[in-house]
Amino acid sequence: MQVEKPDIHYPAPWNLKGEGIIMVFNFKKNWVLNSAFLSEEQKSNFMGGLGYVMLVNYHDSPVGPYKELLIIPGKFRPHKRQSIARIFVDSELSTENGRYNWGIPKETTPMIWLSENGVDTIGIGKEDDPILFCRLKSYGLPFPATTKLVPIKLFQELGGKIFLTNPQGSGWGKLAKIETLKVDGAWFPDFSGQKPLLCFKVNSFRMHFPESVIKDVDR
Repeated sequence: MQVEKPDIHYPAPWNLKGEGIIMVFNFKKNWVLNSAFLSEEQKSNFMGGLGYVMLVNYHDSPVGPYKELLIIPGKFRPHKRQSIARIFVDSELSTENGRYNWGIPKETTPMIWLSENGVDTIGIGKEDDPILFCRLKSYGLPFPATTKLVPIKLFQELGGKIFLTNPQGSGWGKLAKIETLKVDGAWFPDFSGQKPLLCFKVNSFRMHFPESVIKDVDR
């Protein structure tokens, strides 16, 4: 897949603000290999480790507000870094620039995110046939949440290029409980049968996405 420079290009670095929900898993290897939309090469290079599902509501970014759903199954050889296996956003500008700047395989689909009394209701995709629908309730005392708590160092391969990126972020988190969750496994890995090790909501976070180190694929 060739990655074209967007007609309207917003180059890295990006600084973003918003809120997000992070679910931390230790995914079973067989589930990742069979359900996580990996290429054959990714399957052979999968190392395991902690995985994440993230729902993000960016209130401010270089391309304007947008929402996001992604899954990181774990780490991969040879860089021993994480890769985003599947990701949806509701902004075509975010999709085009995310692919070009960082090799992130974004796809565009509608999303809704409603927050009321500590409950977040989120729908991804068409309202009558969603890719994902969930309702989560946050609770407890806030605690500082940073990428030191959930370290992410990305390795993405797209369009014959390798992208290495170290995003950084910080905000205030609260524990969260999944009250409702439905996932269409034809479009996104159906993680609903797996119990997260940790689930928390981060408010008023700031994210920094620096420029990637970009290399040609050497095969």
